[in-house]
This record gives sequence, structure tokens and C-alpha cells, in this order.
Amino acid sequence: MADFSCDIVVVGAGVLGLSVAAELTARGRDVRVVDPCRTNASAVAAGMIAPAFESLLDGVDAERAALLRDAAALWPEFARRAGITLDETPAEWRGADAVEVAERLAALGFVVEAGTVSAATDTRLDAAKSLYALKASLTAPVITEEARSIERTADGWRVETAEGSIRAAEAVIATGAAGALEGLPHEVAAIVDGVQPVAGQIGHVSAPLTDRVLRGREGYVAPAEGGALIGATMQFGSRSLQPDPAASERLSQAAGRMLGIEAPVEIEWRTGVRGATPDGLPLAGPVSDGLHLALAPRRNGWLLGPLVGRIVADGIEGRPRGPHAAALDPLRPTLPAG
Repeated sequence: MADFSCDIVVVGAGVLGLSVAAELTARGRDVRVVDPCRTNASAVAAGMIAPAFESLLDGVDAERAALLRDAAALWPEFARRAGITLDETPAEWRGADAVEVAERLAALGFVVEAGTVSAATDTRLDAAKSLYALKASLTAPVITEEARSIERTADGWRVETAEGSIRAAEAVIATGAAGALEGLPHEVAAIVDGVQPVAGQIGHVSAPLTDRVLRGREGYVAPAEGGALIGATMQFGSRSLQPDPAASERLSQAAGRMLGIEAPVEIEWRTGVRGATPDGLPLAGPVSDGLHLALAPRRNGWLLGPLVGRIVADGIEGRPRGPHAAALDPLRPTLPAG
């Protein structure tokens, strides 16, 4: 790769990095994405866009529920631009607490279908196919090199890889739960290193167990290419990529109860490591002159991707901050000092 220049360089090719790049590309900006070629947690996902049931399970307030709902509302247009197919079959709740769940969702502002508790806001996509579609929507191929360092220059930033360097006026760090890239300003490195890793596992079953996402207190079952997905765990503070046999058994049994069948036995377990902040929201926006973050969505990377993309792109272009920019501000006062 020869050295070259562009408007914006995005380091990281998970859902947040690619969402930022796709949004900037749609705005006519010259963007290059550097893919570190590590295990991509965004691909190890059920691809759920689920503001209602995520709000329920996380016990959030009405303000947070509105943020998640607004984020989901960006998806139809974002998907159309990127060539992503959305499965708009509403997710359903499975559990003895269905009446309580319906009341809680209604209190948070969600419209809940009577009878089977389902939420029209909660849809899904195929994570692996959607990552591919996001890459294909960019005007320049993704650079499949690991970024070794970043350095401030007189007119922006330079990212060094093993094969050359990329100069850009603006840089976006979207490296998931990885440690701070060498050369980041100290105060920015402290924020990146403060992201908590969250290891998780999800299982693939080569049988079509369901035609829609089923949610419950103990887990979920979702349709998938060639079968179904069973998930998922969140082990905070862990970077382990080894499936936990006890968790596997627990998720399998929960899936059987939701489906009303014997627990699936032949399950391929997949693992990934995501990033999280203390308040559960990602870091999206400027942190230094010409430097921006798009990190740490916990388990809601797919749900929040278009919103993060819009907030970061607005920050790069100096546009007015949208209604949720403060909640995702990487310098927000709710985060511990670096």
C-alpha cells in the first residue's frame, strides 16, 4: 500500500466504524477505513435492532428508551442506502411475566401488540451480510492492515500500518475493546483504555427453530442463515474467547423453554469481545482537534450504528449537535476521569 491522503481515516471496521464511514460517504466525503483484521465482535451477533426489549431488560428510564427508539428509527433509510436487508418481523416475548412486560413497555412509550407480547420496533438483520454490505457501500476498499500508530501532523493525522501510511484531516478511532493506539494523546488514550471488555458467546444451530426473534429473561432465539442463533452471555471484564460450558448449557435450556421443545444439543458456539462504558452507552464524538471516537456500544452496536454514524459525522462537519449527542459524548461527565 502506497502512502496516500484522504479527508477522513476510520481505524476499525466493526459496525460502529463502518457506520461512521458509510454516513460520511453518503455525505460525499473521501473516507478510508483501516481494518485491523482481528476477530470482529460485530459479526458474532444476532443483529437485533431491539429498542423495546433492550430497554426492558436493562431497566432503563424513559429518556434512555427514547434514545434507543430514535436510534432504531434511523435504520430503514440507513439500510436502504447501504443495501442492507431488514427482517421487520416483530420480536416476541416469551415468559410467564408477559402482562408485566407489556405494562412496562407501554410505560416506556412503546406500542405493544396485545395477546402475544410483540414490539414492532424490534427487528433484525444478518450481521455478517450487513458488515459486507456496509463495506461495499463505501467508495474505496477497506484497507486490510493493522494500524500500528497514529500521529498528529501539521494538517491533521497520520496512521501508520505495516504497508504504508494514511494522512487525513480527521481521524476516527473505532477499535472496539482494543487498547489505545500508540501515539494517541494521553487524555484520549486514557478514555480508550477505560473501555471495559465484555466477552460473550452465541450459539448457532443448523435447524430453523423460529421465524422471528424470541426474547426472554434468560436469553433469546433468533432466525439466522442456515438455522438459528441462541444467545447470549456478557462477561464483564473478560477478554476470553473460550466458550463457557456452564453458560452454553444454561442458554441451551433457556432456548428449549422458550420454544417449548427439548433443549438443542448440536450447537456451534461463537465468541467475541465488545466494549462497554459505565453508563452502557457508546463513546461517539470529538475528543481532540480533528480526532473522534466511535467505541463501546456494549451489546447494542447494531441498534446504535446509524445514530453513532450521524453523531460522529456531524462532529466532523461542525454541524449542530443532535438531541442525543450529549448522551454519547466521549467527554461526558458521567464517565470516570482518565
